[in-house]
Amino acid sequence: MQELHDYHYLIPSTQNNPNTPQLVMNLNNISTATELDDFNSFSNGFYQLQELNMQSIYSTSDEADEQQLSLINERKRRRMISNRESARRSRMRKQKHLDELWSMVFWLRNENQQLMNRLNNFSETHDQAVRENAKLKEEVSGLRKMVTATYPTEKHPNRS
Repeated sequence: MQELHDYHYLIPSTQNNPNTPQLVMNLNNISTATELDDFNSFSNGFYQLQELNMQSIYSTSDEADEQQLSLINERKRRRMISNRESARRSRMRKQKHLDELWSMVFWLRNENQQLMNRLNNFSETHDQAVRENAKLKEEVSGLRKMVTATYPTEKHPNRS
């Protein structure tokens, strides 16, 4: 079996400040590949194994702050882009809704105009029927007067 020595990996450390997550170097010797596999399977949920280059070990806190600011700025930039896209979609939905409402207004005004025209036609027909009915009633009344004038004393044969 092959032996592995000085395998470098990161584990979380809260020695300096419990509120600031930091990584420290662990240089334990792992004697066999089987032990390494066992350790990797154990640590998957808890620690993320990474190889380190020597430059990152000696990086200053200013560089770390810059990297953290860079990461924060990147997240802000992505969030800003996401917010702009969301706002654009919202404006498009609003415009579509407004267009649908204007279309509905146009359709309802057209429907209202057609109904008003039909109502006016029915009103004219009704008024014409009322006038004709009044004319016919006058005609019937005049005919009755003529019949009663012609036959003043006799009873009408259809009347009982």
